[in-house]
Amino acid sequence: MELRTLGKSDVKITPIILGTWQAGKKMWVGIEDEDSIKAIRSAFDAGITTVDTAAIYGDGHSERIVGQALADVRDQVVYATKVWCANMKYDQVIAACHQSLQNLKTDYIDLYQIHWPSGNFKTEIVPIEETMAALVKLQEQGKIRAIGVSNFTTAQMAEAAQYGRIDSLQPPYSLFWRPVETDQMPYCVDNDISIIAYSALAQGLLTGKFGLNHQFAEGDHRSKNKLFADRENYQRVQAALAALRPISAAYDCSLAQLSLAWLIAQPQTSAIVGVRNAEQAMSNAKAAAVKLSPEDLAKIDAIGHTVTDNLDDNQVMWDF
Repeated sequence: MELRTLGKSDVKITPIILGTWQAGKKMWVGIEDEDSIKAIRSAFDAGITTVDTAAIYGDGHSERIVGQALADVRDQVVYATKVWCANMKYDQVIAACHQSLQNLKTDYIDLYQIHWPSGNFKTEIVPIEETMAALVKLQEQGKIRAIGVSNFTTAQMAEAAQYGRIDSLQPPYSLFWRPVETDQMPYCVDNDISIIAYSALAQGLLTGKFGLNHQFAEGDHRSKNKLFADRENYQRVQAALAALRPISAAYDCSLAQLSLAWLIAQPQTSAIVGVRNAEQAMSNAKAAAVKLSPEDLAKIDAIGHTVTDNLDDNQVMWDF
């Protein structure tokens, strides 16, 4: 799989990135550690050598599973993890990084990201200058190679960039969720900041596996996702999927692979995709080989807008 440069750093990432929120188990159902480890390893074997996780995913459990799965090939993989918004003070950032290093069984993190701006989820507001000072210090010490942000607006990115180089933004971005295109993307393109899209398959919607009357199990956070919860919008989603199916058939690929191929063809964008098993990991990796024509990229784009043009401008996907 081709490698891409992360921002202005010397870190090289794959266009398809393995997401491991589900490996943390919390807020998911039916997840077993053994299956997570097999999926992570299968993704690596299929050429996905960049893995995204976070300290908050299962209170470090996801990081520990990633470390367990890939410890013997650490020099061949890129680890991206995140510090939670409740730990934005200087000493808290340092301590959180050290804990993540321990969880991941490594002495450096390739990409260390601010998960959410401080103040979110009723956390204390900490000046970004203080948080960035800690991240720059960790970078100078070689404990992290690049600094990224997640769920930041353009204004928040610009402020953070006053105190250190920002190499990536991680926003929610998929064919069915696209506020980043009009807000942050122009800034990222102008400043060589990589876009690492999470919920790249709209939390499974773009696989086509959820029918019109699907109900999530109790405890599955996706029941709070606006794309699922609004019934009128969910009907528009099903119509869009029906329109995408002939295009995926023409390319002899799945809906998921088609959606990922469209996403990684967008400016400076790579896609984070979560998996539950080895089969999903191998299937996602194949999306990198799907090369869409300009005409079909435009068709897919227009189909996506039949969903997204009816959404509000709030970039948060969930009503938690």
